Amino acid sequence: MAPTYEDIRSAPKALLHDHLDGGLRPATIIELAGAIGHQLPATDPAELGRWFVDAANSGSLVRYLETFDHTVAVMQTADSLRRVARECAEDLADDGVVYAEVRYAPEQHVSQGLSLNEVVEAVLEGFREGTANAAARGRQIRVGTLLTAMRHAARSMEIAELTVNYRDQGVVGFDIAGAEAGFPPTRHLDAFEYLQRENSHFTIHAGEAFGLPSIWEAIQWCGADRLGHGVRIVDDIADGKLGRLASYVRDKRIPLELCPSSNLQTGIADTIEQHPIGMLHDLRFRVTVNTDNRLMSGTSMSREMSLLVDAFGYGWADLQWFTVNAMKSSFIPFDERLVLINEVIKPAYAKLISG
Repeated sequence: MAPTYEDIRSAPKALLHDHLDGGLRPATIIELAGAIGHQLPATDPAELGRWFVDAANSGSLVRYLETFDHTVAVMQTADSLRRVARECAEDLADDGVVYAEVRYAPEQHVSQGLSLNEVVEAVLEGFREGTANAAARGRQIRVGTLLTAMRHAARSMEIAELTVNYRDQGVVGFDIAGAEAGFPPTRHLDAFEYLQRENSHFTIHAGEAFGLPSIWEAIQWCGADRLGHGVRIVDDIADGKLGRLASYVRDKRIPLELCPSSNLQTGIADTIEQHPIGMLHDLRFRVTVNTDNRLMSGTSMSREMSLLVDAFGYGWADLQWFTVNAMKSSFIPFDERLVLINEVIKPAYAKLISG
């Protein structure tokens, strides 16, 4: 029998691409907005949740970006950042996620006077609290944070230095995000070269809205460990034959942080059945499944996996493959990855596969 949604919720999952400002609880947004007088498009949690999904589905970039105006607006104090991070960890744990890397851009949370260090420390404290709360309910989760620099801004070196300064306290890597077209990753080459000299991990949003040149620069110029999305690598595949860049990505086992529901919202495909993840899975790229923005996509890791089960007929062995791929590709030390793979993930899936 195909895995059901409820069964998938109970299975251990690993998540590499999730945005903190894209996963708030609607009720929390309403409460925090009320405290600061921020105007929202709706004040009922269910209605507000629908508004976020509808705006993200609208096909209008202006409306899509407006969704983040509302979430970032309520994440400008240490208390609000701690709360959002705490609830993020709790929500992921309740969905069966045992390992998550959650990213955010510290530079977007300083409008009310917080320093970059204060932003990072508030988020780290929130994740510690959320992890402890989940453990008290019998839910185990480990959360690492990725610090994101905005590709249209000029603070990437600051954020890279922040990543290195906090890497022993829960920050596991660096990222750049924002519009790809017109803002190539090589604009931030000094930050990537610094991270490489410091033996620090980083991923790059590349190959989502823009195509192969973005992926090529991220890998060959900047040295990215992973590709944030990377779905446009399919532009270098024709009739199952891989071009040189696609072959390199597959041969080097460069992880693809695919986000199926989010990719539909940005026009990668019209339906999950048409999403390139099916082909990339069959060609054995290092495919991982992710949520991107849970609020804007109305999704969770369990929902993403359930959609793939329905669309491609995947079974437990496939879901284990996606999960182990993610853990292999995570930015925590190798021995710590192995503990989660061999002592948590594989034993759980062995029971599900046999049972």
